[in-house]
Amino acid sequence: MSEHAGSMVVMLAALLLCASVAPLWAFVDELDDSLLEMRRNEDIWLIKFYAPWCRICKEMDPTWHRIGSELKSVGSPVNVGKCDAIANAGLAKEFKVRTYPAIFMWKNDMKYLYLGPRTADAIVEFANRVSGPLIRPLTSLELFQHTLSRHDVMFVYIGASSLLKSEYSSVAQEMIVSTFFFSASRDVVPKAVSLPALPAVVVFKDGAYFSYNEASDGSLKAWIKRERFSNYAKVDNYMLYAMGDSGKLILLALLDDANVSQQNLKYKSLVWKVSQDYKDVYSRNIHFGFMEGNEYINGLIMGELQLPTIVMLNLSTDSYFLPPAPLETERHLLDFVDQVLDGRIQAHGGNGVIQRVRRFIYDTKGMLLPLLSEAPLLGCFLLGFPLGLLVFLCFVCWKAKSDYGTQDDDDDDDDNRPIFSRRQIPDKKSD
Repeated sequence: MSEHAGSMVVMLAALLLCASVAPLWAFVDELDDSLLEMRRNEDIWLIKFYAPWCRICKEMDPTWHRIGSELKSVGSPVNVGKCDAIANAGLAKEFKVRTYPAIFMWKNDMKYLYLGPRTADAIVEFANRVSGPLIRPLTSLELFQHTLSRHDVMFVYIGASSLLKSEYSSVAQEMIVSTFFFSASRDVVPKAVSLPALPAVVVFKDGAYFSYNEASDGSLKAWIKRERFSNYAKVDNYMLYAMGDSGKLILLALLDDANVSQQNLKYKSLVWKVSQDYKDVYSRNIHFGFMEGNEYINGLIMGELQLPTIVMLNLSTDSYFLPPAPLETERHLLDFVDQVLDGRIQAHGGNGVIQRVRRFIYDTKGMLLPLLSEAPLLGCFLLGFPLGLLVFLCFVCWKAKSDYGTQDDDDDDDDNRPIFSRRQIPDKKSD
């Protein structure tokens, strides 16, 4: 091959590479504070707020550009952008950005914070869910059954317009970030679904269904929060956080994913069996599942649990329960669960003042160490500035107190000096 032909091949390869990469970057807009003035009410934006020094933000860039490309390729109305929250404080303040990266959907006047896994598939699903209608109508039996096959948990309002439907719509507007909401008329719901009365809100999950009852279930919002998870599931950090918001306890088999053993399988099987065989007894109060690894739990307990193990969590109070003895059989696990529910096992952790101080120190340490590693100058500034300010204020207070004490001593000396001593010097004029 001639030198000229070789150079042509290289140029062609470069052009093909640019053509394949450039579109990914072209579908993500760099946003600034001007969006507050330029955005139209009908515009829908998916925004990632980042900080220039944030390592996780940088690692997420390829995923974010893939999301922009994928949404654009399917004709989604969602615009994808990213914003430097440090340089654009106005836009960051509008969204109340506190951590990085922070992902929001801006639709109409609502701002929806995304708290799920940082994967392209999960974020695209979030974008499609929130950008669409709050309540999706199921217009035929075939569509109903198809939708049911695609969702592990499905909430459906059945019936005509009512006060219950208005409440259902209000809950959907707030919780669309977490789950889909559907509606249907009675004639498109399978005949096997027996309903005591209409209208009704029904949840379909774990191969069964049951209706919302205000008298026994409380508010509709609280009920949906409790029931939007399968009875037993693989749990990650994001799901665990959301489960804690439901008010239920969480029974977890913590597994060592790096070392699959018989004990791993045994604990996982025990928790699954109890969740299935005693669903009617415990499902109202407990979520069941398994979790690979213990990093999140270690942060909660500010220590380290040996794997595999079983733990019960109460994330509404940041407390946890550990079995007093090894759990070898189903009976052992049932006794442990009953002892927790009856209050016979002492909770560890909690959100008391001392625990909050300890957790603040623990979390601050966990935040500063990576920051010092990635951006030493910024980390030293963020750590040194408040310390320096505190030392300066202490010095000013000490100095002021010291000067005040000296002045008081001088005044006391003047007051205690004998009167005649002030008249030692004769008046020259009188002489």
